[in-house]
Amino acid sequence: MANLGIPKNSIAVLQKYEFVFQKKFGQNFLIDPHVLEKIIRASGVTKEDFVLEIGPGIGTMTQYLAEAAREVCAVEIDRNLIPILEETLADYDNVTVINEDILKVDVAKLAEEKNGGRPIKVVANLPYYITTPIIMGLFESHVPLESITVMVQKEVADRMQTGPGSKDYGALSLAVQYYAEPYVAAHVPPNCFIPRPKVGSSVIRLTRHKKPPVEVKDEALLFRLIRAAFNQRRKTLQNSLANAGALPFAKEEIARALEAMELPPSVRGEALSLEQFAKLSDLLAGEQK
Repeated sequence: MANLGIPKNSIAVLQKYEFVFQKKFGQNFLIDPHVLEKIIRASGVTKEDFVLEIGPGIGTMTQYLAEAAREVCAVEIDRNLIPILEETLADYDNVTVINEDILKVDVAKLAEEKNGGRPIKVVANLPYYITTPIIMGLFESHVPLESITVMVQKEVADRMQTGPGSKDYGALSLAVQYYAEPYVAAHVPPNCFIPRPKVGSSVIRLTRHKKPPVEVKDEALLFRLIRAAFNQRRKTLQNSLANAGALPFAKEEIARALEAMELPPSVRGEALSLEQFAKLSDLLAGEQK
């Protein structure tokens, strides 16, 4: 099969199958061999690795991954792409395609079966609307992961690596930095895709921490606090947490915890670092006893 990194080969396949791009799946296929090579380099994939690819599309990056990895499992939600993938990946005996929604796939079971339970590498070109649920789902379910290398909207990559006080800082920044070390490997202009997206993209690698940079008594509570803090980011942290249905704390308890941390009652969630959220979580966990 011809190299799909060359645009004319990708276009020929799409025309042959009369493929119609689905807006609901956020489909933008990468057609730039230099960017594909950058992604493979950034992911650090070697012949020892089992790779989970999310959203292979017509198999462009899958071809590159198959050359670099021991084995690739590609999960594609759009069943119209399955016959195309059967053709474009026919030359590779180390690729399995699963027609499924990644949010419903048991990734831990996959890692167990295909990689003996050892940490796997994830590589993906993710549609904007589902980036956060996929990344958070992989981290929060504690599947054995070494790294996630993803193409995302540039502003999402910015958000993943920003610190307190910036307008991009939020629940995603804190969650990513709790679980992983973010590194932006490349910025990718719209003309590297078909169809062209309206915004620029970035390739970001999230390398899983061996252990989180902060210790916290109750990880689930930490993330409930973080989500509540940014659900209504214009409000003070005290009001956001007191009004959050998912949290059992009275306003007085929250006020006491903030006072113990020497934070003013008017402080907003976006001012707190990951360390401060961890401390707040532990103080409030103490209130529950």
